Amino acid sequence: MIRIRRLWLIPAFFVSCILYYQFLYPKEPSSYALPRVEVHWVKHQERYPVKSYRALPTGPLTQIPRIQYDFASHPESIDAKAIREKRQAAVKDAFLHSWNGYKKHAWTRDEVAPISGAYRSSFGGWGATLVDTMDTLWIMDLKADFDLCVNAVKHVDFTTNEEETLNVFETTIRYMGGLLAAYDLSSGQDKVLLDKATELGEILYSAFDTPNHMPMARWSWKQSAQGLPIEPSESTLLAELGSLTLEFTRLSQLTGDPKYFDLVTRIAELMQLHQDQTNIPGLWPTIVNAKALTFDYNHFTFGGMADSTYEYLPKQYMLLGGRDGKYKKMYEDAIEAAKRYLFFRPMLPQGEDVLFSGNAQLASVNNTPTSNLEPQGQHLTCFVGGMVAIGAQIFSRPEDLRTARRLVEGCIWAYNAMPSGLMPETFFLSACHLGIDEPNLGKCEWNDDKWYEAIAQRTSSNKETENMSGVERGKYVAKKKPIFPGFTDHTDNRYILRPEAIESIFILYRITGDPALPAVAWKMFKAIDVQTRTPIAHAAVHDVRKPITEKSDRMESFWLAETLKYFYLIFSEPSVVNLDEWVLNTEAHPFRRPVG
Repeated sequence: MIRIRRLWLIPAFFVSCILYYQFLYPKEPSSYALPRVEVHWVKHQERYPVKSYRALPTGPLTQIPRIQYDFASHPESIDAKAIREKRQAAVKDAFLHSWNGYKKHAWTRDEVAPISGAYRSSFGGWGATLVDTMDTLWIMDLKADFDLCVNAVKHVDFTTNEEETLNVFETTIRYMGGLLAAYDLSSGQDKVLLDKATELGEILYSAFDTPNHMPMARWSWKQSAQGLPIEPSESTLLAELGSLTLEFTRLSQLTGDPKYFDLVTRIAELMQLHQDQTNIPGLWPTIVNAKALTFDYNHFTFGGMADSTYEYLPKQYMLLGGRDGKYKKMYEDAIEAAKRYLFFRPMLPQGEDVLFSGNAQLASVNNTPTSNLEPQGQHLTCFVGGMVAIGAQIFSRPEDLRTARRLVEGCIWAYNAMPSGLMPETFFLSACHLGIDEPNLGKCEWNDDKWYEAIAQRTSSNKETENMSGVERGKYVAKKKPIFPGFTDHTDNRYILRPEAIESIFILYRITGDPALPAVAWKMFKAIDVQTRTPIAHAAVHDVRKPITEKSDRMESFWLAETLKYFYLIFSEPSVVNLDEWVLNTEAHPFRRPVG
C-alpha cells in the first residue's frame, strides 16, 4: 500500500493503512440481518454556533472557456451512429441486468451481493444503491424505475442508521449527491428529493459542531443524537475533509440557506492557508490533524486518501461560476507540484509514452531536502487524466492537455497489460523519469536488466535468493510470482468495478472529440462485462492477472452510479450531460452549472 521508510513515521503509517482500508472497503456486517436500532438523531442546540455565515458569491459570472468539443462541426455518419447506438444498448443491457438483480434481491438495501443474492448494509442501510443510481436511471430514460425510487426515498429515515460510526464523506457523495443530482436532472419535478437532501444536510451539519467547525469525519452520530460533544480527529483523511464542497455548495444554492456553503468554505480557507506550508508546497498530505489544524504528515498522492480533494477544485470553481478565484489558484498550485513530484513516466516493454501519478514524501539526502517518489499505480488515480483535461480547458492551460492524454493512456495500458483485460487496484512500476519530462520524450527504452533490478528492489531476500545478484533475484521473482512485463510488483490484483479509467476516457473524448476513445471504451466495457457478470448482477473480481477471473460477492453502488453511467455517456449524443452545462461530482452525479 504505502511504504514509508522513516522509523518515526511507522505509527502514523499504520494509522494511515487502517484508515485507507476502511475508506476504500467499508466493513461488512457479520450477518445480513439488520440489527434493531433504537437511537434517533434529533436536533440539539449547537455547542459551537456559527456567528456569521460565509455567503455564496454573487455578481457577474466569469466567462469560463468551453469544455466540450464542437461535435456539430463533424457530423456523425449513419454507420457511426448505428455502431454507437448498438454499443450504448449493450451498456444499458448490462445496467438493467445489475439493476434488476438489485431490485429483486436487495431492494431498498445498500447493496446486492451479486453471487449469493444476499444484501449488504455498508453505508447506513438507507439504500445506497437506490439513491446513488437515480440520476443514471433518468439519463437512461428509465423513468418508471426513477419514479419507483422517488417513492422509496420518501420513506427513508435518515435520523437513524445501522452504523456506530457514520462516514460523512461517503454519506455526502452517495446520498446527498444522488438526491441533488436526481432533483437537478429532473428539473425539480419531485420536491421530495430536495427535501430529503436538506433533511440529510441538516443531520450531517451536526458532524461539524466542533470547536473549530471541522467535521468529525468518522462521525459518532449517536453522541450528537444524545447531545454529547464531539471533536474532529487528529488523523483525518484529506479526501474526507476536502471532498464535501460540491454537495454542500449545491444544497445552499438550491435552498438559499448559506450555512452549508459556510461549512465547506471554512475548510477551503484552511486548505488555502496551509497549501504552501506543507512538506511539499502545493500539495496537502494524505492525513490531516483536523483537531489542531495542522498538515504535517509526510505522504502525498492524488490517489487513495486524497483523490477527490483535488478533483473538486476545478469543479467547485465551475459550480460557483468562476466567482471564487481561490479554487483556480489552489488547483494550479497543486497541479504544478504534481507535475514535478507525482507524475512519472514508467519503463514499459514497447516504450509507450504514458504517465502515471504516484506517491511522494519529503526525504533528506546529505541534509538537503528532496522528494522521494514511490512509483505506485492505482486505479483510483485514473481520474487524474480527466481532471487535468478539464483544468486545461477552463483555466486556459492548453499545454496540460497533452499531460492529460498521457495520464489516460497510462490507465489504458494497465487494462491492456492484464490477461483479463482489467486494471488492478494497485501495483508498482519502474520510473524512467519523474515529472512530465517533455524534453526527454523517447528516452525511456526498455531494458530487461533494469526491470529485473527494479523487481529485486521491491523484494526482500530469502534463503533461496540471498546469494543472487539483483538481476538474478529479479528474474527469479518475476517467474515465481509471476510479475508481468512493465510491472515491478503486483500488490492488489482485484478489480472492484471502479469507474475512474472510463471517467477520464469519457471526459477526454468530450473535450477532444477523438473517435479512437469510444473504441477504447468499448474494448474495456466488453472485458469488464465478460469478467464480472453473474446470474444476478456484476461482481468484483479477485485477480485480474488470470484470463478467467474468480469473482467476489460484492457490487458497490458506484458500479451503477458511475462506471456504467460513464460507459453509457461516451456512447450517447454529446448533448446528454453536456460538460458546459453540468458539473459531475466524484460519484458522477451531475449538478447544473450557473449560466448567465
